[in-house]
Amino acid sequence: MALTTAVRLHKYLAQCGVASRRAAEELIRDGQVSVDGRVVTEMGCKIDPGRQRVHCRGQLVTAGDTGLVYILLNKPAGYVTTMADPQGRPIVTSLLKDVTTRVFPVGRLDLDTEGALLLTNDGQLAHRVLHPSHQTTKTYEALVQGHPASQSLAELERGILIEGQRTWPAVIKLVKRYQHSTRIRITIHEGRKRQVRKMFGAIGHPVLHLKRIAYGKLQLGSLPAGRYRMLDENDLKKIFL
Repeated sequence: MALTTAVRLHKYLAQCGVASRRAAEELIRDGQVSVDGRVVTEMGCKIDPGRQRVHCRGQLVTAGDTGLVYILLNKPAGYVTTMADPQGRPIVTSLLKDVTTRVFPVGRLDLDTEGALLLTNDGQLAHRVLHPSHQTTKTYEALVQGHPASQSLAELERGILIEGQRTWPAVIKLVKRYQHSTRIRITIHEGRKRQVRKMFGAIGHPVLHLKRIAYGKLQLGSLPAGRYRMLDENDLKKIFL
């Protein structure tokens, strides 16, 4: 992988497949990264990969010579989407039994949320998926308590105020009504923490079960929970449709 003489530290970590740029920034902020033996916590730090040695969590970081890998995993509930967990909970990469290349999750799914999760060692693709400017859509199926009124769902479609910040408009489709709950499909392009749960909570209908079913037009389909498949170029194009 060709690297410039001087490169921002978080970008270098992403290029080496350690984490997405956003997650790499968190690693730096948390004091998990050192350059030539000195812990670096300031954002914007530049390094020369040809001259300096970078460690993350005590492991030497190198660009390596592995090819780019793209994986779609059906994440089960109970797994964390971080690369390590101090509480000892299972991490999603432990499900990739036959994958020897180091990959990282693109964004996160809550511990109790299931469904489509991208994993890759391509920092540029991860940045493109996660950065708000690209408006990559994610579709979820939410089972919510009760039966939301049409005007409440219209609020979500227009954008709703959550913690002082208005969400971008969402696409809402009512899938099925049950006796005490409703299944709703919601498409958003933001990625705030627990955003879908907070949106439905804001209209008084807490989420009982949540599953991400698509990135753009890339569908999870019938992929069983805990299983994964490798993605090809056509799959990757669907993410941004």
